[in-house]
Amino acid sequence: MNKLNILIAASEVVPFAKTGGLADVVGALPKALRALGHDVRVVMPRYYIVDREKYALTPMEGSLGVPMGIMGEEWASVYEGLLPGSDVPVYFIEHEGYFGRKGLYEEDGFSFNDNDNRFIFFSRAVMQLSKMLRFHPDVIHANDWHTAALPVMLNTLYTYDPDFAFTGSLLTIHNLQHQGRFYKGLMDVLGIGWNHFYELEEYDGVNLLKGGIIHADAITTVSRKYADEIRTSEFGWGLESLIDHLSYKLYGILNGIDYQEWSPAEDSFIAQTFDAEDMSGKALCKDALQETFHLPKRADVPLIGLVGRLAEQKGIELLAHAIWKLLEMDIQIVMLGAGEKWAEHYFSDIAHKHPDKFGCFIGYRNDLAHQIEAGSDMFLMPSLFEPCGLNQIYSLRYGTLPIVRATGGLDDTIENYQNDQMHGTGFKFYDASSDALVNTVGWAVHTWYNDRIGFEQMQKNAMSKRFDWNGSALEYEALYYKISNGRRGQ
Repeated sequence: MNKLNILIAASEVVPFAKTGGLADVVGALPKALRALGHDVRVVMPRYYIVDREKYALTPMEGSLGVPMGIMGEEWASVYEGLLPGSDVPVYFIEHEGYFGRKGLYEEDGFSFNDNDNRFIFFSRAVMQLSKMLRFHPDVIHANDWHTAALPVMLNTLYTYDPDFAFTGSLLTIHNLQHQGRFYKGLMDVLGIGWNHFYELEEYDGVNLLKGGIIHADAITTVSRKYADEIRTSEFGWGLESLIDHLSYKLYGILNGIDYQEWSPAEDSFIAQTFDAEDMSGKALCKDALQETFHLPKRADVPLIGLVGRLAEQKGIELLAHAIWKLLEMDIQIVMLGAGEKWAEHYFSDIAHKHPDKFGCFIGYRNDLAHQIEAGSDMFLMPSLFEPCGLNQIYSLRYGTLPIVRATGGLDDTIENYQNDQMHGTGFKFYDASSDALVNTVGWAVHTWYNDRIGFEQMQKNAMSKRFDWNGSALEYEALYYKISNGRRGQ
């Protein structure tokens, strides 16, 4: 089949800038698509944290004119680099006023009050850059609300532009909770005409994600289960009826992970490497992890790890209600994360009161995240919703059995333990309640103490699983071809 020109636009990309899983996806998927032979280009903003010297970014000649509707034309500089470890070009849109700030979307917990203009500017700059490069994409792949205006612009402002005559669009929803809701005057900045207001309208304002969902040729979520969930009132955040109506163009494609970075046999961050054939190194990693968190060095107690944002979505309130019952069990818990201030203080206080059972590090350290994955016996993810989740997949690779709420990607990737058949890779609960969390942790702990043969078989089951980007890239490729052929058929 013909190779495709694919333009991927995102507000964050690993390793340049990251706040969540979106960055991981856009840092990995293009490499897998490039390995299939496609011409893939990535575009993102050049925030202050993106070091031009560190990543050897080079300026492109000239300036990029970006029409901003009623605000007139603004100008941007463009830098070019490569995704590390690949030949995939990455273009950085630089605008001092919009992106010359410390944060990506907020500072000190407060969202920037011009996020609407910032990302309309970025989306329009993506289209203008494509023209400047004379790059004619078969598919423009937008991600979340920040670039959801791209399918809208493609179908309105650029409908008759010969550079995009056969260009289709894909919109990936990484987290439906965040939709880009702004005042209706943003229509004048978009410049697409008020006759399109009804396509973006929500409570007399503009919802950028809604517009992208309507205009995109296809919509994907980052797991199959999440594609089903967002069609319901529990997970649809007000857009469930629209998404259900457009479900004919909705697909769930599970994220992959980078098994070169997350491999216990090669991990330079951990105390001792190990694999499924020889797990002895995992015991040394547990010993080192207990020392790091100043916990008693006990091989005879199950150690449960947590890494993630201390946020409502991640089930942190469930854990707060459950923690006292959990600490009555003969277990140890280590936590790495940051987020809501009450949670940071609450769990820090528990660590202070129970230094023999609970260790807490507020913040994020990549090396410590690896060490928790390697040294823990189990990994807890009590998310209220989880579009995909990555830590549970990392945990599988390290033989660290996940304890998860069965939602989104957590349900797709974890198989519940069946002790009679020695099947399964973890422990799942379904109710979003602290009792369900406590009971399932209790089940996992009981298995660790009383069914070691079953527990160790589960570890081997878990370590044999693979969720890499190769399979996911093939699913995206098939969808890109479908979109491209559909546009050409029109």
